Amino acid sequence: MRDEEQVRMATERMAMVFTSWGFPRMAARVLMTVMTADEDALTAGQIGERLGVSPAAVSGAVRYLMQVAMLEKEPQLGSRSDVYRLPDNPWYEATALKNDLFITLAKMAEEVALALGEDTPAARRVQTMNEYFKFIHEALPKLIDLWREYKVEHGLD
Repeated sequence: MRDEEQVRMATERMAMVFTSWGFPRMAARVLMTVMTADEDALTAGQIGERLGVSPAAVSGAVRYLMQVAMLEKEPQLGSRSDVYRLPDNPWYEATALKNDLFITLAKMAEEVALALGEDTPAARRVQTMNEYFKFIHEALPKLIDLWREYKVEHGLD
């Protein structure tokens, strides 16, 4: 049986973890609220009610979550309200979006390393950062393929 108070407490704790990783606090709370809802989609009003905040407080968070592909917005049939739902693969979508960021960071680090000059301690540190982001950029598609295989093998699709 679902224990709403336990769900609320666990949701808040998980949101705190996301916040410690740099996620905006309200966005983390909204994400976990939608994720733990039994409904497929929620309105801003429903999200706000569950969090004890106004729908206006939810609006910036849903905007952020849509930008990072963690939420989708749809019109609610027969209403002027929209509903928000998780995409089919929110973790995959958000991670895939970051891959462009990794190659951008690698290129920027390479520029900084060149500006620092050859064989300086600072240039070596920045060049290592460059190589790390290039490695992540190249490895991420392989990792996502492994995730797809894992989901099929474990009946998560």
